[in-house]
Amino acid sequence: MAEAEVAEAEEAARPWPPPAGAYAEEQGLFQLLQNMLEELLIHKPDDPIEFMINHLKQNNDDAPRICVLGPPASGKTTVAMWLCKHFNAIRVSQETLLFKEVLMQTEEAKAYKERNQKIPNALWANLIQERLSNVDCIKQGWILEGFPENQEQAWMLQSAGIFPRHVVMLYAPDTVLLERSGGKRLDPLTQEVFHTTFDWPSDPLVQQRLVEPEDLSEQEVSKKLLEYHRNFPEIFHIYQKVLKSINADQPSVDILSQVLAFVQTRHRSAAPFTPRILFFGPPGSGKSLQAALIAQKYDVVNICCGQLLKEAVADNTKLGELVKPYIDSGSPVPDNLVLRLLTERLSALDCLTNGWVLSGFPRDVGQGEQLQKAQINPNRVFFFNLPHESILERLSQRRIDPVTGERYHTTFRPAPTPEIQARLRQNPKDEEKNIEKRLDIYYSNVKALEDFYRDAFYVNADQDPYVIFEFIESCIIKPLPCKNITIQ
Repeated sequence: MAEAEVAEAEEAARPWPPPAGAYAEEQGLFQLLQNMLEELLIHKPDDPIEFMINHLKQNNDDAPRICVLGPPASGKTTVAMWLCKHFNAIRVSQETLLFKEVLMQTEEAKAYKERNQKIPNALWANLIQERLSNVDCIKQGWILEGFPENQEQAWMLQSAGIFPRHVVMLYAPDTVLLERSGGKRLDPLTQEVFHTTFDWPSDPLVQQRLVEPEDLSEQEVSKKLLEYHRNFPEIFHIYQKVLKSINADQPSVDILSQVLAFVQTRHRSAAPFTPRILFFGPPGSGKSLQAALIAQKYDVVNICCGQLLKEAVADNTKLGELVKPYIDSGSPVPDNLVLRLLTERLSALDCLTNGWVLSGFPRDVGQGEQLQKAQINPNRVFFFNLPHESILERLSQRRIDPVTGERYHTTFRPAPTPEIQARLRQNPKDEEKNIEKRLDIYYSNVKALEDFYRDAFYVNADQDPYVIFEFIESCIIKPLPCKNITIQ
């Protein structure tokens, strides 16, 4: 009879096939379809099917598409060249369009330059569109330096289907920019920019070939600054949702670090998203509180593994009957029973529809692998970190009122009256020797779990609970960040 009950319980807990939404989210199908629809609406091809096939063959939706903007002498070239090196992307600037590329309208643009006439916005837009449509820009991505310069150019680029994912807007006081422009020097061989005071090259050969850029008189720079300030508000308005302003009047390593942090972010997707959240952390790190806050605000299902086991026993379910002897004796419940119970709960309609936040399982990599085999894959994982002394302070001073069930803490929430204080009791698991045992078990497994969940977020749990909540919330509502790139 017992074997039949186990078989029936296993059948009942058999995982459902992964929902279509989870598959689409994992494979990035929503973003793929959105990108293809945008391209179709922009280009309006005569043969949409053939166009989409070619788009899928050559397009790289993860390639960088970045505009680096700013006033004269703000460091646009330095930032753009640095980004190109790190992302292996193609740099596109006035200088490359006029002197490094052979495009259909290059000679026409050069003719304007030679006559000291302003190159029309439409001509610049055509040159940029032609260059960015080349295979290297499509495959590797591009860094557009100094463009668009004004609202008309921005509109023309948008009409051509050119939408940067990130716009870096450098700024600095005009007095600083004028001082910089006076000492600016250019390496004609590499196009790198140096400065006689702030950034002089150590290589004597580089020093010898440096030249002073054209049109760098103070009057000319002041004229360009005035024009920039006139156009800046309109450009800012067009790109405000993908733009970040960065102070260029600071050490270059700080500027580059801030630029990199920004361009590695992914903007929030309009695609459907069902949270599947795992919380890891030592006892007393606040996992339960944060899970409750997340569940309350976003209507996800809050699942604590230990509580789930107790509820199964209390409800006299068939799985609960199998779990009960282990709960009564205080022995660990076997992984296969825990997994069956979790699989059954996480396959319920409310979890599939609203999402879930789970704490208390897995406790080691073996259990994590079992979750994976059961097709229970979290899309956000958090590790809570807390100093040892803070854990002891939080747990060892916890007390409970046996009459009311109310919880107190001798430091943070003392009993309101001497009468209540006299009857408070300590849970045996909060005795220091037992806390240490629980911590030893957690820390013996946590490093392997961190390696198993490589895209996890790390939470400083030794701060105000609502500060912690805001950090967790920001990680949940935004897409996962790209992998970090270290600044050399």
